[in-house]
Amino acid sequence: MDKLQELTQKLYEEGLSKGKQEGEAILSKAKADAEAIVKKATEEAEAILSKARKEADDLRVRVEGDVKTASAQALQATKADIESLIIAKAVEPAGAALKEPGFLKAVITEVAKRFSAEESQDLSLILPEALQGELEPFVKGELAKAVGKGVEASFSKKVAGGFSIGPKDGSYFISLTEESFKALIGEYMRPATKKILFG
Repeated sequence: MDKLQELTQKLYEEGLSKGKQEGEAILSKAKADAEAIVKKATEEAEAILSKARKEADDLRVRVEGDVKTASAQALQATKADIESLIIAKAVEPAGAALKEPGFLKAVITEVAKRFSAEESQDLSLILPEALQGELEPFVKGELAKAVGKGVEASFSKKVAGGFSIGPKDGSYFISLTEESFKALIGEYMRPATKKILFG
């Protein structure tokens, strides 16, 4: 009986020892697995945070660049607008003169005389429609006599002030319209205006 009890005790202790070892092995594996999961989750979280930080930094750099570019463009546009306003005000009196019938008659006569001396062809004029009543009799009478050749005039709404003149065949035209005058003077004035305003 002692032998049986001893054998039972021995089997019990071996089973208990083996179960304890297996339990410890399972527990150890579970701990290792848990640590691996936590480590992997931590690494993934750090990677996500790192990526988010990089994207945020990239976005900040892009936004700063866009803001700088937009600021520079807005500043340039504002400078250009200021220049245009100043130039427009400066050439306004000349633009008004190009709508004055007396001034136009004198300038057209001088230009037409130069054509008369250099060209054998009849002349063609484009004049402001708003001044047709005052300029049409002048073109048919005084101007035709002054240049000694045929002069044909058309009147256009597109010409606010000034005139275009050239040979009747339309091979070329010299334009002294309000728009062309302002553009020409504006090109000469722009660099000086820019220097005065902005250094």
